Amino acid sequence: MSRPKRGGATPPAGGPPPPKDGDSAVKPADAAVRRVLVECHRDMLWFLQRRLRNRQDAEDVLQTFVARALDRSDDLREIRSVRGWLSRILASTLADHQRRTARRGGRETAMDPADLEQLLVEPDEELDSQVCACLYRLLPTLKPAYAEVIWRIDLLDEPRDRVAASLGLTLNTINVRLHRGRQALRRRLEEICLTCPVHGFLDCRCEEAERGRELRDRLRSHSSSA
Repeated sequence: MSRPKRGGATPPAGGPPPPKDGDSAVKPADAAVRRVLVECHRDMLWFLQRRLRNRQDAEDVLQTFVARALDRSDDLREIRSVRGWLSRILASTLADHQRRTARRGGRETAMDPADLEQLLVEPDEELDSQVCACLYRLLPTLKPAYAEVIWRIDLLDEPRDRVAASLGLTLNTINVRLHRGRQALRRRLEEICLTCPVHGFLDCRCEEAERGRELRDRLRSHSSSA
């Protein structure tokens, strides 16, 4: 299976509509953010497709993973590391998919409960590396102050008090900055689902992009009713 090429693709006939008035000149910064979102979507989809050997299953798992992360975003204030948190969510999403697939095929559960528990505690190295690579790509799309604390605390595992001392800030300020940065990351995760991994647009009308919008609408409906 060949890996999808990075970069924007030429829109096919019948592709997305032309930009609305006022949107014709996209700011370079906005274009860069969109490019990163599309690349993250493609890379995550490629990783899952290689794991599951099925494009549709990979897209379903990716959307479920992001939906779970967004649904549990209240955890962001308390978790020790975004990287480990996302890795565990992705691992559990994959395991749940394996169980459903096994049940549909009339087989026993694909994974022993003890093995599943171990997977949730210690996600495999390849999966963790994929999550790390996605976060690394997203950091430059955040405010520099947010990106720095997430990089040092969530990816390099530096103690918060050491980061605070090196930046001349109080520990409380670092905690606030980290929380706001994680919330900004949450918004980027939602935007990943709204990008089209095929055509590279945020306003694409192909089937995969429409499914992303359906996910967004479900999430908003859930948030408003909570």
